[in-house]
Amino acid sequence: MIRTLTLAAAMLAVSTTAWAAPTTKDGMLVDDKGMTLYIFDKDDMGKSNCDAACLANWPAAKPMAGEMVKGDLTIISRADGGMQWAWKGKPLYLWVKDTKPGDMTGDGVKGVWHVAKP
Repeated sequence: MIRTLTLAAAMLAVSTTAWAAPTTKDGMLVDDKGMTLYIFDKDDMGKSNCDAACLANWPAAKPMAGEMVKGDLTIISRADGGMQWAWKGKPLYLWVKDTKPGDMTGDGVKGVWHVAKP
């Protein structure tokens, strides 16, 4: 039997990819591939308010099993049962329109998305 995924389900599947701990590069936080990480002004401290529709464009930066927290970098529990990297309590995300390391096209989107800076 062949199963097909809806676009939303396919995008959510992409958002479940786990990454090694974020690092700092050129004054911003990046994932292990050098992709820019973002924070969302509408998130609460230690809580993501980015739902399934939001995650289609802003995949959560999810830690790999066994990743360790350090300093201001923590791991929070998501309402969907998953885990997510956070910086100073603010959940971290990628932006689907960034195509290569160093892109920051999500900075300032709708006035509520910003590059995560240490």
